[in-house]
Order: sequence, then C-alpha cells, then structure tokens
Amino acid sequence: MRSTTSRRALLGATGLLGAAALSGCGIPAAYVPEERRSAPDHSERDKSLTFSNWPQYIDVDKAEHRPTLEEFTKQTGIEVTYTEDINDNDEFFGKISPVLAQGGSPGRDLMVISDWMAGRYVKLGWVQSMDRDRMPNVTKYLDPQLASPAFDPGRRNSVPWQSGITGIAYNRKALGREIKSTADLWAPDLKGRVTLFAGMDEALGLLMLAQGADIAEFTADDAHKAMDQVQKMVDRKQIRRFTGNDYTSDLASGAAIACQAYSGDAIQLKADNPDIEFVVPEEGAELWAESLMIPNKAEHKQNAELLIDYYYRPEVAAKLAAFVQYICPVPAAREVLAKNEDPVTAALADEPLIFPTDEIRAKLHTMRDVTAEERPGFHQIWGKVAGV
Repeated sequence: MRSTTSRRALLGATGLLGAAALSGCGIPAAYVPEERRSAPDHSERDKSLTFSNWPQYIDVDKAEHRPTLEEFTKQTGIEVTYTEDINDNDEFFGKISPVLAQGGSPGRDLMVISDWMAGRYVKLGWVQSMDRDRMPNVTKYLDPQLASPAFDPGRRNSVPWQSGITGIAYNRKALGREIKSTADLWAPDLKGRVTLFAGMDEALGLLMLAQGADIAEFTADDAHKAMDQVQKMVDRKQIRRFTGNDYTSDLASGAAIACQAYSGDAIQLKADNPDIEFVVPEEGAELWAESLMIPNKAEHKQNAELLIDYYYRPEVAAKLAAFVQYICPVPAAREVLAKNEDPVTAALADEPLIFPTDEIRAKLHTMRDVTAEERPGFHQIWGKVAGV
C-alpha cells in the first residue's frame, strides 16, 4: 500500500507562482497561440516518451517495477522515461515556465498537474490540444462528473489521471460523536484540535461550501466571507495550525482530532486506525482531479496520447486504482476489481472513496479556478489568516 504523502498537500501553502509572478523573475507572461504550440512529432520513428509525475502515484510491485507501465511498453514498443520530479505544483511551474514562456521545449511529453494549476497552463496556452480520435477509451470511459471542468470545457487539453475529494477526517472515538458538517469543526470541544490546509486553493472550496456558496461560480464576496470566518476561528484559537501533507501525522498522533483531509489519504489513515472516519459534509465537498497534460513542443505527442488512452482501459485503470486508492476516473474499472481473485483487492470495488456512490456524488462540487486578477488580493488576505 502506498504512503499517505499527498500530491495535493505538498508545500501547498505558497500558491504564488502564477502568470503574474513570472515578470518578477524577469520572464514576461507570454500567451502562446495554438499555431505555435506544436513541434515536429517524432513518435513514428522514435518509440519513446518522457513522463513527469508525482512520487508514489503509479503502481509499483515488490521488485520496484511499474507493472502497468512495463505492460504498455511490451504492447506498443514505446519506451517510457518515467520521472517522479513533481513535488509541488508551484515549484514545477517555476521550473518549466521559463522555457514555455519563451516558446521552447520543456523536455517532457506528458505531465500530471492539479486542476487548479492546470487552469493556468490552459489560459497561457502552454499545453496542446489532444487528438481524441486517438483516445477512444477516454471518450468511452471517462467519468462524466470529471468530463468538463470550468478551466477546460470538454477536456480538450487535459485528461484526469486520478481524482479525489477534499472533506473532513476525524477520530470518531476520541471525539465521541459524529461530524456531519464543516461547521462542526467550530464546536467548543474541538478548540485547538482542528487543522486546516495552508494552501488557499486546497482549503477554500470546502470553507465556501460550508457557507452555502456555489464554488463553480463563487464570487469575491464568497471567498472573503469564508476567510473572515477562518480569521474568527484563528482569533479564538479554535485552529491548532495550518498544514501541508503533515496533517496526517497530527491526526494519527492525536494532536488533532479533526481536520481538512483528502479522500485518498483517509483510506490509509483508516487502515492504520479504524477510529478514523472521512466525511463528505452535508452541505457538500470539493471534487478535484490531477490531470495528464501534453506541454507545448512535446516531441512525442502521439505516443503520449497512446499512453493516456491505455490508462483508460478499465483493466489497466483498475490496477492503478488498487494501488494509489484515489477516486478512479474510469467507473467501469469497478467491475474489473470486483472480479479480482484476491478478496482484499476485490473489496476495493465497494470502497466509496475510490468509486463514490450516487449519494456521495450528489454532494460533490468542482471549484472554478481563482483568476489571475483575483489571486494577489486573495493571497494577501489568506496569507495573514493562515500565517503563510
């Protein structure tokens, strides 16, 4: 089983290296029109591609091999240079933005980016449109709830790798009662025992939903109202601290009893401690994805599209889901897992944090991207509130 290190939480407190920040590095924020995004595609004569991903975000066996990736090479002859060189969305953006802003090649054909950051790449024109004719499995099997986010209608420039929910995890035994709503975090008996995410993009959606906002179309007033509420909780010392991926250790040790949490981490936390529960609040929770994208000037675009489509085969998606245990973007993989000969693996087909029930899906909402115009002002306020 994978560790609880979360792609979403790693160093998520910064969130400042957007397009507006590039000029501070001496790099103008340059929109690249579609006709200037492609490079000569060497896929037919060069059976290779370079794939950048987050650590521990693909299936690995006991021999440290990557079975699904090796099977792809066996079936297609395409060798994949797989690098786990994405540790933080902002850090990675800063690494490749100088090249992309100047119209150069970033040296990779495929990358996995969190949707809130993926929106920036799309707006800047730094990723290429995908040829969906080469991706019939994506067309057939992509989860409809993930099929058309606000930042990329129709998923022309992105395809979900895995998905997840931002909700609430808590120790049911230690608290002695249920948590049903985000507002329950502000109860007197949880004073000093609550943690929230330090990253604004990670934290804000759930907090706005708690106050009745439509996060798909939230306003500046909605964001300010949520941040004002958190400031009040900070002032009365309700919140123990703001965290990155280390929220899991606070909950596991008992330093925190309740916290904002990611669904994939919650599966591992509950496996280690059955008293840990994950809640999709009554008023709703945020559904997010981390998506495959093909950067500008990628030299093996067709090979990358073949790899994306391969991972949308239900039998392949099932193997990946069984290992990473986030929400699978291929609902048809559930039937494959249910038929697995290993009873532990087969039981994952009934795990609602991998394959959400209709009841859970009805409470999930996708947050629109924070615009470049909004971001500086929001971050100034959030930075003071969260102390980041």
